[in-house]
Amino acid sequence: MLLIVFALILGIVAGLRAMTAPAAVSWAAKLGLLQVSGTPLAFMGYHYTAYILTVLAIGELMNDKLPATPSRKVPPQFIARVVSGGLVGATIGAAAGSLVIGLLAGAVGAVLGTLGGSAVRGKLAATFGKDLPAALIEDVVAVGVAAITVSRF
Repeated sequence: MLLIVFALILGIVAGLRAMTAPAAVSWAAKLGLLQVSGTPLAFMGYHYTAYILTVLAIGELMNDKLPATPSRKVPPQFIARVVSGGLVGATIGAAAGSLVIGLLAGAVGAVLGTLGGSAVRGKLAATFGKDLPAALIEDVVAVGVAAITVSRF
């Protein structure tokens, strides 16, 4: 049942940064911290999956700072985060034998992370008078929480 809590937490991370959580979970699966072989989400533990998702996560971290980047709350961005959280949650759930429950926990976490992250970042940006420091703090939180959570598997 603890893995479902991890699915919720990493879903929240997906709400902050859509690709950070899948990259972290893929590395956990690749390194054997999360047993997904023999499940429908075994591909998350494949050698190249972790590398590809890491490149995408780094790209997202850079793209997030660009002025033309749309709000995370517009439908395409919001949906991508919920799908990402669902994937992460389903992967964790599959390892625990509860794929559907994990998927739901991850998707709910992504909604919470998307809306909550947007609100907190907006307040931080107002406090700093610009968005970049708030965005960098959000990056540190997303990467840090993801790393700490997968290290507990």
